Amino acid sequence: MNKLWTKDFKIITIGSIISMLGNSVAGFAIGLLVLDLTDSTLLFSLFMVVYNLPKIVAPLFAGPYLDRFSRKKMIYTLDFMSAFIYVIMFFLLYVKWFNYPVFLFIVLLIGTIDGIYSVAYESFYPNLVSEGNFSKAYSISSMIYPLASLMLPIASIVYENSGSAAPLFAFNAVTFFLAAIFETQIGYKENHIKENTEDAKKGFSLISYKTDFKEGLDYMRAEKGLLVITIYFCITMFAGGGLHVLHLPFFKNNPELFSNIPLVNSVTLYTIISSFGVLGRLIGGMIHYKYHYPVPKKFLIALCVYTSIAFLEAFQLYFPVVLMAVSFFLIGIMGVTSFNIRISATQSYVPDDKRGRFNGTFQMIVSAGNILGQLLAGFLGEIYPERHVIIGLMSINMLAIYFIMYRKREHVKKIYNRRV
Repeated sequence: MNKLWTKDFKIITIGSIISMLGNSVAGFAIGLLVLDLTDSTLLFSLFMVVYNLPKIVAPLFAGPYLDRFSRKKMIYTLDFMSAFIYVIMFFLLYVKWFNYPVFLFIVLLIGTIDGIYSVAYESFYPNLVSEGNFSKAYSISSMIYPLASLMLPIASIVYENSGSAAPLFAFNAVTFFLAAIFETQIGYKENHIKENTEDAKKGFSLISYKTDFKEGLDYMRAEKGLLVITIYFCITMFAGGGLHVLHLPFFKNNPELFSNIPLVNSVTLYTIISSFGVLGRLIGGMIHYKYHYPVPKKFLIALCVYTSIAFLEAFQLYFPVVLMAVSFFLIGIMGVTSFNIRISATQSYVPDDKRGRFNGTFQMIVSAGNILGQLLAGFLGEIYPERHVIIGLMSINMLAIYFIMYRKREHVKKIYNRRV
């Protein structure tokens, strides 16, 4: 088997860990800041929607562009920009200045950067993975977020003790700046860039964009398995987006349910319980690194995982705290399984010269589902108990598992049940 830990793979992994540390803290800090200052589930969900809204539009434009020009330069440029934005947010909060519309605009900008970055990263990363190591590489990738999320309880304590999110945004700025420096050192020559062609000399025009975009859509329509996977993940992200919007408000709005837990408030308790999900993802990543699932059974394993996650997420907020933590832990392990099977299969299946357009289209459709779920959950969360709304969302998810993934399974098996 080819060597996985090449110089470039080490650099992208270290850079990803550093930037993900900042990303996890940033998301938590912004969400808690808005929830504290507005005391509104709807305004909190609106922030999440505005953050995700550019992820519908940005990938559409980014995909065709990134199939022609340097993905590496885009990655480190966006990390430098993120560092600059978080420096500004640090100074605004340091002088205790908060304006909802202004911060809404900043979050819109961050969402745009993240939308482009995700397409660039997902399209570039497979090129740094040696042949035969996709599953192992994505198991490492899947462990980065859990490691970074271990910062959340610390971030919660810092926020609670300082009474401000300013120190958290200072930390974000440093992490993104360091990540960008690491990423500039990647030496891989991007073969998809045709530097000497007439098209490249002319630059990126509206005509070339339309041509590339149409080719991307035609490719997805022709690949039935990719289309089924994209539609299902749009719906599951619709349900999951709504679920995650309601978790923090549920704990914050119902402290009496956790009054028997000493020493910590309900928000800190939420970060502790969610850390079990992080631990599950970490262990799940280790399992994938050491163990390869049987190739003919990958789709069946994925289907069982999708069903189990939907069931647990529907009812876990009714569990006692200990069982709730166990549920988060199991979902973490299964979530990594879902991620690893899907992304290692699709990214190794799609040709490099079409990967940017596929990832852009996938991100656009999935983000649209995520945003709709967040907006609907935020609206319904103002009227109905959070747990009732979550059960409704997970019921939709269960229907999608049967009517989309199971009934169209033959198309998906051709992609999932491959040795990568």
